Amino acid sequence: MAISKQRKHELVELYKKWLNESDALVITQYHGLTVSDISKLRAGIRETDGEFHVVKNTLVKMALDDAEREWAEEYFTGPTAVGVSFGNPTGLAKAIKDFAKESNALEIKGGYLADRMMSVAEINALANLPTMDEMRAKLLQTILAPASQLVRTLAEPGRQVAAVLKAYSEEAPATEAA
Repeated sequence: MAISKQRKHELVELYKKWLNESDALVITQYHGLTVSDISKLRAGIRETDGEFHVVKNTLVKMALDDAEREWAEEYFTGPTAVGVSFGNPTGLAKAIKDFAKESNALEIKGGYLADRMMSVAEINALANLPTMDEMRAKLLQTILAPASQLVRTLAEPGRQVAAVLKAYSEEAPATEAA
């Protein structure tokens, strides 16, 4: 079914909006994905503040040209779908990589991190990075480590005195009985 000129213009504008508002895009090619597979993938990507959409190759290329972004022709051959991240590029890359590994019906072709074009290897490296929540936890642990060490250091003399008093109190009845 042919798409009207008006609808094509709307789609190009939508694609440009994704390009401008997202912090990462992952371009994929899909073969034989069922509706339930796509729904499962979309649910996983939604958890990372992202979206996953099947796109028209020629219209995406028009949007990239309008946004003055470089693109590679091999990214836009065959059935194409795009993962769009609105705040968690690592989570998006990880969700798509994990799904591609388990399904064999999805192939990562490339993508963008902000305005920079990325290769498949770079997207896989991005997917291997810790998530924002994991990074926050590590940062908090690093910040709190000196404070907890200080508390342990300050509490140690009191603990040692308590241990000596306890040992003395346990020893005292034994010496009195003798």
